[in-house]
Amino acid sequence: MRRFRRLRGSEAMRRLVRETRISAEEMIYPIFVIEGENIKNPIPSMPGVFQYSVDRMDEMLAEVAASGISGVLIFGIPKEKDAVGSQAYAPDGITQRAIRHIKKKYPSLLVVADVCLCEYTSHGHCGLVEGEHILNDETLPLLAKMSVTLAQAGADIIAPSDMMDGRVAAIRHALDEAGLLHIPIMAYSAKFASGYYGPFRDAAHSAPQFGDRRSYQMDVCNKKEALREIADDIEEGADFYIIKPALAYLDVVEAAANRFDLPIAVYNVSGEYAMVKAAAQQGWIEEKRIVMENLIAMKRAGASILITYHALDAASWLKED
Repeated sequence: MRRFRRLRGSEAMRRLVRETRISAEEMIYPIFVIEGENIKNPIPSMPGVFQYSVDRMDEMLAEVAASGISGVLIFGIPKEKDAVGSQAYAPDGITQRAIRHIKKKYPSLLVVADVCLCEYTSHGHCGLVEGEHILNDETLPLLAKMSVTLAQAGADIIAPSDMMDGRVAAIRHALDEAGLLHIPIMAYSAKFASGYYGPFRDAAHSAPQFGDRRSYQMDVCNKKEALREIADDIEEGADFYIIKPALAYLDVVEAAANRFDLPIAVYNVSGEYAMVKAAAQQGWIEEKRIVMENLIAMKRAGASILITYHALDAASWLKED
């Protein structure tokens, strides 16, 4: 009889033989920056998460910088929206101003800039529209322009989340033409049309005004297609890639990890966060234990980078342990 329990007898022994570990350095914390002054708006569906104006960001950024977390993923919420999302690529747009602030005050923090038009368009879709049709090729120049302005503002990583075909190649070309060859692209390569995004759309004011996003985000049923999407983005110039959401798609993470050599980021999205928080507030689960178990599952599946709203709590718990 094999005695597997010999290696489980104490916490010290369990730590010694542990196969999967997580650290704060592997985490990215998503943040929401809103136009205006003296704003710290709680997001009811995401307890503990807020929208900040630039003048109040330091309340959160100082904690992030002290936590050991590698960086932030930034989403901007403009005051004015229009059909072409012009504030997305305005050199002095809300996101560009926030990035300059972060890099000036906290230069060691990595800034990952989300590239998508949904927060900036009056119709809430991720690309230009004609009637109720989402235009692909016509959207690419605007995503490229947005990427350049974000990188020029100081973003360390450009992360296109729009799911337009060909956008990685268009963005890579634009960055290179602007002399920004050193800026990597972290593509949302396998972004599924998921029901887990609901709280985010409240936080980012990005709900579509008509229809849904299933014509450009991926069908939740398709694993092989996800691998084709990832391969295409790598060929177009992605330096690493994101699979989103995380928990319901760990089979996709494992398949991608076995096939591609690039680092994988998973996005532990708003709905996943909200469910844990709601259950914890009811006393139905032990929050710390569940959060850490979920993050370990993502790492065990093959993720290298964890984008999560739990990052600050998890970093604090790791220090305690």
